[in-house]
Amino acid sequence: MPAPIRSLLSLCVLSITTAVASEAPPVVPFDKSKYSWTETECDTLAAHPDDPDRNTTGVKQADVDLPKAIAACQAAVAADPKNPRVNYQLARVLGYSGRGAEAAANRQAAVAADYPQALFVVGYISLLGWNQHPKDVCCGAELIRRSAQQGRLAGQLGFPTYVLQGWFKDCPVKQDRDEMLKFVAAARKQIAGDYYKELLADNLERDLSKL
Repeated sequence: MPAPIRSLLSLCVLSITTAVASEAPPVVPFDKSKYSWTETECDTLAAHPDDPDRNTTGVKQADVDLPKAIAACQAAVAADPKNPRVNYQLARVLGYSGRGAEAAANRQAAVAADYPQALFVVGYISLLGWNQHPKDVCCGAELIRRSAQQGRLAGQLGFPTYVLQGWFKDCPVKQDRDEMLKFVAAARKQIAGDYYKELLADNLERDLSKL
């Protein structure tokens, strides 16, 4: 197994160990001030429209110019190798190009920095073993929960959904009803006026209350 993939899976092992510890440390919110937030060509060509930490409007997958975006993001990562935003964006466009295995180190860098969008996306592809990424449902569970703790809407609604669907029944990830209700309550602050997302939140609260 390539070293970047081993490193990424080791993050999940650490997260799982922490999650089941009697006194897990509090989650430290992702600190944007640690990194440059100057817009780069990588941002212009490869930012995800749903990434809450993007610094431009974002580009839908169908509209991404993959060769240009890959080149721009490779240059951005070379110039700022620890920046999780550009690492995530390079991983995104490599993945869209069918080169997911090449994105392992960039995914690792973004996850290691607790970049909320990367936590959710890498968690999601871990659930499915998608995009040349090793399938590990329990690793995915930890990362998606972590994304919810970091305020990522997709994690706040996605984690309790997957729990209720039984995806994580064999995983040591914390599946606490009260915590999940807090995730949904936090999500409501981001989805006010969105009928379909509010309906999902209503259903989650109803089903979680039965646990």
